[in-house]
Amino acid sequence: MEDSITIVLDSGALLSGVCGANDGNLKAIEGSLGGRIAARGNEIRLEGAGEAGIQRFKAMMDNLIAVVREGETPSPEYVRALAGSLVSGGPAEPFPGEAASGFPAAPGEATPLMDAVIRIPHGFARVYPRSKNQAAYIRGMRSCDISFCVGPAGTGKTWLAVAEALRLVLSKKMRKLVLTRPVVEAGENLGFLPGDLTQKISPYLRPLYDAMESLIPYEVIRRMEETRVIEIAPLAYMRGRSLNDCVVILDEAQNTTKEQMKMFLTRIGEGARAVVTGDTTQIDLPRRVDSGLLHAVKILSGVEGIFFAFLHTADVVRNPLIKKIIQAYDDHEKKD
Repeated sequence: MEDSITIVLDSGALLSGVCGANDGNLKAIEGSLGGRIAARGNEIRLEGAGEAGIQRFKAMMDNLIAVVREGETPSPEYVRALAGSLVSGGPAEPFPGEAASGFPAAPGEATPLMDAVIRIPHGFARVYPRSKNQAAYIRGMRSCDISFCVGPAGTGKTWLAVAEALRLVLSKKMRKLVLTRPVVEAGENLGFLPGDLTQKISPYLRPLYDAMESLIPYEVIRRMEETRVIEIAPLAYMRGRSLNDCVVILDEAQNTTKEQMKMFLTRIGEGARAVVTGDTTQIDLPRRVDSGLLHAVKILSGVEGIFFAFLHTADVVRNPLIKKIIQAYDDHEKKD
């Protein structure tokens, strides 16, 4: 059984680009595959990873070599994303409407991650999708005026939406970024909360701001707020508006009613993009009130121009422990 492989590169520049600074890319590959990797001269050798690991190593090296030849500088973050995209396996049970949407990859084909890299002007670093489903989600946001992303906590659905929105706004391709979500968790009327409208709704949009602060400097966020390039608004205040030339993110959409979802989707005007994110396992609506997100997935999945991405436990990137927590809850619910 094949237990080692040696890749020979044809130039020092190619070797340097593939290995990364201080061999950071090789360490990332080693961490994802196991085994031992060593670079000597113009050769990179993998030992002790098994036959499956060697096949993944070949695929990763082919990708890295192609990326370096195109003038890119792959980072350890990119390598980890590439490793995630090559992991086989998927969800056991699809969401409603999932089979009719998305960008399926050909059998055995590694997702071309570079097509889905998000480069944010003034950003801290490039944002790479870490799974095939995340890459499809990014491509969907770029190709459709309205995109939905449904998935459990930690799958990056909100973070990737914010990253893509910042790319569009800071590169001047969109006029402004509008952030909204339904306010239902506390069971309070906004009128009874202290402060002006922005101060009332800000705590509910904190996850979106957390995402922004991890992607761009706070000074850039503050400047966007001062120039009204960022607008925050409760979902209820959307009625009657027409949102043109902007990116709109509706977060926590599982807590919208059917009427609210229809109202929001019909606000999208000329040249606008909308991204709707939600977790159908965390619905906080009163009993006997149907979720607008579930309803939209059911009736809109066949509408041309609307994209649906479905992320699963395998796509969790926040913390490896989150996968185990979600799986434990899922197993418990199935037993009950």
